[in-house]
Amino acid sequence: MTTPPALLIAGHGTRDDAGAEAFRAFVRELGRRRPGLPVAGGFIELSPPPLGEAVAELVGRGVRRFAAVPLMLVSAGHAKGDIPAALAREKERHPGVSYTYGRPLGPHPALLRVLERRLAEAVDPSWDPAEVTVLLVGRGSTDPDANAEVFKAARLLWEGRGYAGVETAFVSLAKPDVPSGLDRCARLGARRIVVLPYFLFTGILPDRVRTQTEEWAAARPDAEVRSADVIGPEPELLDLVLERYEEAVKGDLRMNCDSCVYRIALPGFEDKVGLPQQPHFHPDDDGHHHHGHGHTHSHSHAH
Repeated sequence: MTTPPALLIAGHGTRDDAGAEAFRAFVRELGRRRPGLPVAGGFIELSPPPLGEAVAELVGRGVRRFAAVPLMLVSAGHAKGDIPAALAREKERHPGVSYTYGRPLGPHPALLRVLERRLAEAVDPSWDPAEVTVLLVGRGSTDPDANAEVFKAARLLWEGRGYAGVETAFVSLAKPDVPSGLDRCARLGARRIVVLPYFLFTGILPDRVRTQTEEWAAARPDAEVRSADVIGPEPELLDLVLERYEEAVKGDLRMNCDSCVYRIALPGFEDKVGLPQQPHFHPDDDGHHHHGHGHTHSHSHAH
C-alpha cells in the first residue's frame, strides 16, 4: 500500500504568544484526528517554529512526500509567493523530497457557518437580524486580489441570512480601516452593529480590531455595537484543512488567477506582473546567512 504524503501546515506568524500557541495546538489536533498521517506546522515569520524547521521535522521522520496547506483565509503575498518560494528552498535543502501545494481556506461555506455562529454569540437574542449590520474586518493586504476576497466573503455571509447588511473593513494596509467602516455603517442608518473579525485565531491584529471598535463605540452612544470572536479551532476548520490536503494530494486545486497581480496587470500594480521567485527570508528562520531581507513575492502559475 502506498504511503500517503505527509501534511505540512504553513502559518503566517504572530508576535502574540496566545495566537502562536493556538496555531501549534491546532496542528497537534490535526495529528490526533489523522493518526498515522505525519503532520507538522511552521510559520513564515514572527513565531517559532519556522517553516523550514517543520519540513526538517517531517524529513527526520522519514517523510519524502508532503502536501503543504496554507492556514490562511485569503490568497495574498504569503500564500502566493512566500510559501511557494520557501518550499522550493526546502526542496533544495532536502534532496529527494517532493511536495504539492494546496490553496488557502476561504471563503468556504463551512467557515461562513462558523462566522454566522460567532455573530449569534455576539448579538442580543432579542435582536432581529434585519436590524443588525455586520462589519467584517479582514487583515488587509497590498494585494487587491486578497482584499477583494474579503469583500466576497462579506457578500456570501450576507446572502440568505437576513442581516441589514454586511460591510467590509481592514485593520492594516488597506482601506477602509475599522473606524471608517463603522462610520459607513452609521451613515447607512445602522443602530445595531456587530464587528466580526475575519481571522482564524487570536492575535495582535484581532485585539486591535476590538480596541478600535470599543473606542469608536464610546464616542457613539447612540449606536449599539458588539464585538464577535475570531473563527477559532472549530471542527469545521479542521475538516476544511483536511479537505484542502486531499485536494493537494489529488491535484484538484481549482485556483483562481483571473485577478492575480503576478499574472494580470492591474491599475497601480503593473510592475508586479511576472516577478521571479525569491524566498522571503525572516529573522525567525533557521539562521542561514543571506544578503538583505528579500521581500520580492513570487507566484507559480502551474495550477
